Amino acid sequence: MAAAKKAVLGPLVGAVDQGTSSTRFLVFNSKTAELLSHHQVEIKQEFPREGWVEQDPKEILQSVYECIEKTCEKLGQLNIDISNIKAIGVSNQRETTVVWDKLTGEPLYNAVVWLDLRTQSTVENLSKRIPGNNNFVKSKTGLPLSTYFSAVKLRWLLDNVRKVQRAVEEDRALFGTIDSWLIWSLTGGANGGVHCTDVTNASRTMLFNIHSLEWDKELCEYGTGCFLLCNTGRKCVFSEHGLLTTVAYKLGRDKPVYYALEGSVAIAGAVIRWLRDNLGIIQTSEEIEKLAKEVGTSYGCYFVPAFSGLYAPYWEPSARGIICGLTQFTNKCHIAFAALEAVCFQTREILDAMNRDCGIPLSHLQVDGGMTNNKILMQLQADILYIPVVKPSMPETTALGAAMAAGAAEGVGVWSLEPEDLSAVTMERFEPQINAEESEIRYSTWKKAVMKSVGWVTTQSSESGIP
Repeated sequence: MAAAKKAVLGPLVGAVDQGTSSTRFLVFNSKTAELLSHHQVEIKQEFPREGWVEQDPKEILQSVYECIEKTCEKLGQLNIDISNIKAIGVSNQRETTVVWDKLTGEPLYNAVVWLDLRTQSTVENLSKRIPGNNNFVKSKTGLPLSTYFSAVKLRWLLDNVRKVQRAVEEDRALFGTIDSWLIWSLTGGANGGVHCTDVTNASRTMLFNIHSLEWDKELCEYGTGCFLLCNTGRKCVFSEHGLLTTVAYKLGRDKPVYYALEGSVAIAGAVIRWLRDNLGIIQTSEEIEKLAKEVGTSYGCYFVPAFSGLYAPYWEPSARGIICGLTQFTNKCHIAFAALEAVCFQTREILDAMNRDCGIPLSHLQVDGGMTNNKILMQLQADILYIPVVKPSMPETTALGAAMAAGAAEGVGVWSLEPEDLSAVTMERFEPQINAEESEIRYSTWKKAVMKSVGWVTTQSSESGIP
């Protein structure tokens, strides 16, 4: 019998979506933006000491290989020819820092994850040494001095890990964020791998000048989420309310750069994982919706998941997680509900800061990602923001964006970004269902809980070097 004929489709584009808790590979039809197939693998996080968060770079790379292989197998079962994949885009957890040996391709230490807090003393020392209230760093990079960004993680590795020091002395060390590590490995590694990044990842290292779009000589000589972005166009808007100024995109060597204001929620999806792995009150992440639905309220319980301090708009490393408002009546369902509310309250804080910086209040919020499948969370988000929340029926827009950028790249040109060529995306809309007064009362109680979480840690005890 003749072999089954391969389905004929237009050019396909793949996307590697390497997140903090999982890796995915997705393949889209560049003519319709239809998701044809994907595969997902969860990534382990290691916590060697309190406040330290690490991942194995080799496990991350292996997960990418596995996702690509399994997705290609699934495409084969659908009779889709994988030679139609014309480009692959990469979307990744940013700020997470890897240093590896360019001769062997081996990582010289675990990846230090964006959530990691070991660099607090490094940040404090830099704050003392940099004059003018850190303004020269912020004016060049758009970022405050914080444990969040790659440069301070790199500084810690250079100061504390002998293998890294030796590789630097012998000119064998390569540094990169996760995109660089993956692209270098996927393009040949020690045998001619391409060591590169793009302006968006570079803008989160704290070593990149977002105006000149170059590595900043002065900055290079220093001796873990949920992210809300507002596109400010070709204008760099500096926040008065604790937001970051960052590079949104630059779609080609000769194309203009677009900027954004961004607020980062340190712990969003990770709070669900914490309830699962640390407390064991749910077996799977999806169960949280069922628990929250059972009670429909947190019954006055508020959860501030400041596991790594507070990020935007507070930038308060001394904060730690708290659950308050507990009574004898409180049970795991109320805590589950409070955890979902915590994601929404943190988003509201960033949205408020954004509205104040931009001067034009956002009329609705567009959302994407795995957590948007949780209908209770989406309704809560609309209630707490008191504006509609709009969710695309295909929630993988991060990966879709990476695929579109790769497909539209110079020399590939299989994906048109002209508005008239883009296929319409169907949306689900969540309208606020509570009155404005109740929304404000809940939000102001949350702010009270946040204030109680601040100032918990006075000095960082887990700072010392490693053997």
